[in-house]
Amino acid sequence: MNLKEKLDQDLKAAMKDKKEREVSVLRLLKHSISHKEKEKRYKIFTQKKGIEEEELEKESQLSDEEIVELIFSEIKKREEAILEFEKGRREDLVQKEREEIEVLKRYLPKQLTREEIESIAKEIIQKVGPNFGMVMKEIMQKVKGRAEGSLVAQIVKELISQQ
Repeated sequence: MNLKEKLDQDLKAAMKDKKEREVSVLRLLKHSISHKEKEKRYKIFTQKKGIEEEELEKESQLSDEEIVELIFSEIKKREEAILEFEKGRREDLVQKEREEIEVLKRYLPKQLTREEIESIAKEIIQKVGPNFGMVMKEIMQKVKGRAEGSLVAQIVKELISQQ
């Protein structure tokens, strides 16, 4: 079962169980996925003139990796909203955003620990040298979807500064 099918299944279950917050988050996520697929479909359609409808439909479907990127994006939006709501002392909205983040995190692959990221980063630094850009390019390819970019960047900066 791919991630999109799991989201559909979980949405139906949340609707049956009347879990309003979960239903709301999953509907919004499904809408975001649909929007991204439409963008992808349009891009493919303009690049490949005369493409068959079936092939276009198949190629425009988001992969699990693309959906994970979208989920990270949705989590980041909510984290930014939390910062703003905290400034405005709106604890009710802060709590709502945190609950939504928890729902979204269920669909992410198991995240790497700080130690695992450090180990990968040290290996790459030895390979390419203490060049932040090169290290980030390599490490993000390896940890894609399993670690947040800001955490990875922080760890890489720390390791490079220690050298």
